[in-house]
Amino acid sequence: MGARRLCPHDLKRRYLPLAWPKRTILSGHPMTILEKASVPLLERMLALADQTAARFGRTPAIASHLALGIHGEEAAFFFLRRHGYVITARSWRSHRYAGDIDLIGWDKDCLCFIEVKTRTTREIASAESAVDEQKRRTLRKMAGHYLRHLPDPAGIRFDVVAVYFESGKPTDFTLFKGVFGWSEEAGY
Repeated sequence: MGARRLCPHDLKRRYLPLAWPKRTILSGHPMTILEKASVPLLERMLALADQTAARFGRTPAIASHLALGIHGEEAAFFFLRRHGYVITARSWRSHRYAGDIDLIGWDKDCLCFIEVKTRTTREIASAESAVDEQKRRTLRKMAGHYLRHLPDPAGIRFDVVAVYFESGKPTDFTLFKGVFGWSEEAGY
């Protein structure tokens, strides 16, 4: 007796209990409405793909703290999309500097370089406190390198998103806009 294979209809019934909202009159451009509606759908589809991969043992072997960071960056991506950000890059790396910029996106006409910090508890230290002077310096250098390839944007900002996956509680997001600037001033 072999294991029962799952067909797409089984997955749909088991993992996607979609409850569509009642039809309402929506204002705005049809493409904007479609983009906003597709964010939750894409989020559910990626969660389903991750669950399916885990079920069949197709997940890469990485350290648990790295897996938590990746999960937090993915959650922050969808959080920011729901708040109107247009994300243009994820885990952007420069050939000149070590490290990466977690997310780069536009908040209206402002280009934002976003650092995501993820924690499972608030007991030790806040997630945003991990963006220390060295990390800020690295982010500034990488952002400068990224900007060399673009025309001058109207505004530039460095944001931090703190993500908390605490057991028994819903995921908590805190967005800090304009946390630091191009220079290290007192108070940062």
